[in-house]
This record gives sequence, C-alpha cells and structure tokens, in this order.
Amino acid sequence: MFSLAGKTALIVGIANEHSIAWGCAQALKAQGADLAVTWLNDKAEPHVRPLAEQVGASIMMPLDVSVPGQLEAVFDQITSQWGRLDALIHSIAFAPRADLQGRVVDCSAEGFALAMDVSVHSFVRMIRLAEPLMPQGGCCQSVSFFGSSRVVRHYNMMGPVKAALESVVRYTAAELGPQGIRVHALSPGPLKTRAASGIDHFDELLSAASERAPTHQLATIEDVGAMCAFLASDEARNLTGGVHDIDGGFSITA
Repeated sequence: MFSLAGKTALIVGIANEHSIAWGCAQALKAQGADLAVTWLNDKAEPHVRPLAEQVGASIMMPLDVSVPGQLEAVFDQITSQWGRLDALIHSIAFAPRADLQGRVVDCSAEGFALAMDVSVHSFVRMIRLAEPLMPQGGCCQSVSFFGSSRVVRHYNMMGPVKAALESVVRYTAAELGPQGIRVHALSPGPLKTRAASGIDHFDELLSAASERAPTHQLATIEDVGAMCAFLASDEARNLTGGVHDIDGGFSITA
C-alpha cells in the first residue's frame, strides 16, 4: 500500500530485541527505508549492533544525548553520508529511579530536570538538527504513554514528563507544518520493555490492560512499528501533531 524505498531514517532508542524502537526499525526496513541506528554506550553496543546489522543499517553510532557533541556527531555523519533525512524516530526516556518510584510531590529538582532533558528536550534538539536535512519535508516521531493525560498508578513523575513531550509534538508540528515536516507521538499501551522495568508493579498494569482492552490483547512492538512506518510514508503527508494510541482500545475504557 505504501513504500519507503529511497527514504532514510534515524532510529534512536534500541536497547534490545524487545525495544519499541526495534519494532519501528524492522517495519521501516521492511518497507524499504535505509536506516541509521544508534546505541547508548559501550555496554549497549553488543546488544544493539547485531540488530543494526540485521536490518542493514548504513550508519551505526553511539549516542548518549547527555554527552555534549554526540548528537551533533550523529547528524554530521548523516549529513556527510546521506545529505538528507526523511524520518526521525526518538524512543528514549529516563528518570532517576529514586524520583521515578516516589511521589511527584517529592521528586527532586535535579531528577525532574534530567528526566525532562533526556525524555523531552532531546527530541527538540533532534528536530532542530533534522530540520535542515528535510528540505522536501519529513516525519519526526517520539514515543509517549497514556499516563501523560490521566493518572496511572506508579507511573509517577513520567506522567508530567510525557505530557510535556506531547505538547512539544503539537507545537513543533504547528511550527514546521508549512515546511512539510510532520511530528507525531506514538502512544502504545503497556509493553514489556527494558524501560518499563523501572516502573513499580508494572506487571499489574500489563494484566489490567489485557483485561480491559476491547481486543483483550496487549500491543506489540510490531503494532507500533506498523504505525510508525505508515506515518513516515508519503501517504500520511497530511497527518501531523497526533498522539496515536496503539493499545487495542485500552485508552478508551474507563
């Protein structure tokens, strides 16, 4: 129905084969896109490089957005090797465990600032660097969760952080729409990922989601990847600013 042949995409956030970003990478590659894949650090490389090689990534580099210069180095390589970028997939988030597992009221200023920097402002920085590489338009996507708009037990500080991310999606979509650059948030239901392991009682949320969702099925990384690939396609050129629920209808239930 659609093809990404000839398009280029940067995937940030693969940690292992269970990562949402890995589902996106597989779907983008299946539709013909050429990929750039990053990993967090030396410890993560042995887990991510084989996956990057599996999808034939043309660019493979480390990227810790907290380390000055690393993000710019990735975009310099993209500029040098491709000269353009069609899709950006941002699937990273972080909060110090002590702040994440405590009340929002009690979170530290330092912890909150770090969570906002890694989970939200890094997306802003990536969009800014991607903009000049998208003269004919493009698509920037991040990953959210419905705890952004309603209280989810034990999600704690990440709720406000994801709410900020979704607001960034709307504002950047409005700002860049005239240039044909589209911005979206993918919002899957609860998934068993490495990032989710830091949330207290996450297994309870998985069970509740499966029970309450009209389909009685949890979302998969393949489900998320399918939506990601479609949004990156030319067929979705008039869609922007959306927060796309991929959760078997869980988010519509009381």
